[in-house]
Amino acid sequence: MQRVLLSLSIALIILISSCKETPTNEAAISDPKFIHNSMEQLSNVIVYDIFSPPVASRNYTYSALAAYEVLSATDDNYQSLAGQLNRFTAGPTPPTEEISPSLAAIEALLATAQNFIFSEEKITDYKAKLYEEIKALGISQKVFDRSVAYGQAMSKHIIEYSSTDNYKQTRTFPKYSITDDPAKWRPTPPGYMDGIEPHWREIRPFVLDSAQQFVPKPPTAFDMTEGSQFYKEAMEVYEKGSGTDPERKEIASFWDCNPYVLNVTGHVMHATKKITPGGHWIGITELACEKAGADFGESIEAYTLTSLALADGFISCWDEKYRSNLVRPETVINEYIDETWVPALQTPPFPEHTSGHSVISRAAAVALTSLFGDNFEFDDTVELQYGLPVRSFKSFYHASEEAAISRLYGGIHYRPAIDYGVEQGEMVGKMIVDKLTLSKS
Repeated sequence: MQRVLLSLSIALIILISSCKETPTNEAAISDPKFIHNSMEQLSNVIVYDIFSPPVASRNYTYSALAAYEVLSATDDNYQSLAGQLNRFTAGPTPPTEEISPSLAAIEALLATAQNFIFSEEKITDYKAKLYEEIKALGISQKVFDRSVAYGQAMSKHIIEYSSTDNYKQTRTFPKYSITDDPAKWRPTPPGYMDGIEPHWREIRPFVLDSAQQFVPKPPTAFDMTEGSQFYKEAMEVYEKGSGTDPERKEIASFWDCNPYVLNVTGHVMHATKKITPGGHWIGITELACEKAGADFGESIEAYTLTSLALADGFISCWDEKYRSNLVRPETVINEYIDETWVPALQTPPFPEHTSGHSVISRAAAVALTSLFGDNFEFDDTVELQYGLPVRSFKSFYHASEEAAISRLYGGIHYRPAIDYGVEQGEMVGKMIVDKLTLSKS
């Protein structure tokens, strides 16, 4: 009888022990590298799927927002953006049982990203490897499952929010119509592609009151009379944007960020895929976080604020592009000055004024400066994977200024598009930084 009782006691102890959950190693799971790697994976897929710059900014923003809302729901140091973003309401609350907030945030980011891309399997494969690594750090299956479920619930909330921003509706709107007006934009060589996103102004902004909140100064009136102001601006592009000066060409190439460069050799064409301008600034955000030693939450905050600045910057910029609808320098120079002239960079397929790089780079610089401070020196290694050298900057503003002037050196923008674009981006960035409260500290 005693042996039976002893055997039952041992069996009970073993059963109780087997029911105990593996302690969650949250400190290891909250390594910011997991957020950085996940954003890098999103960038890689955006490049692979060839999203246009405005659409890419939308993909980044909703993905980062999903992770941030998990963070704000599980960390008292952060405040939800519900009620701060246009028409955005609070998401689901965390379960009462134990979860890994970090894993939930990662899942929210990746599940949301997967909704906005074409190559979904690339996120699926990435998650499979990532989650094996996270499980090896120490987390019970129950906590893992609850964490992933909560991340998915938050992702569903963000995706539902995105469905009301007018994006789907704009997919059915008319394409850009070409006119005979010499001052208006026309498709440019070598692809002569249609104007990209002519209705992007109709996408709901995240923070701006409307796409028209910060209308920039208009471009110089079209006038190719020799000696006119517009003629002088065209001549400046002609002289500085051909790529003959090595330093200017290097700056132009570094900030090209054209997601679809069409290469022509005889009758053969092939495309080169590259990171978008917004993707470049997402990469700079990662570099800043790593240099500053930003933790998991601080990194999510940085991605969220920067992507919001990028997204609303594109909406504001595209509003002006299709209002002023100005012809590109390449078209003007070929028709009035030199029919053989070719710009250092391939002209993107949308109107000239204002410069998208100028607007979004300054908006992102304002956001990053608010987080990491003035005179934040960094080495920009984002373009290394595309065969371009490292460039060093004294601050985010310094980088944004070079990004802006690169468009003149690339031969694709007149000076006013650059100068007025920087002013426009400054207003967008400052409005977002002033209006939003993320960290409570």
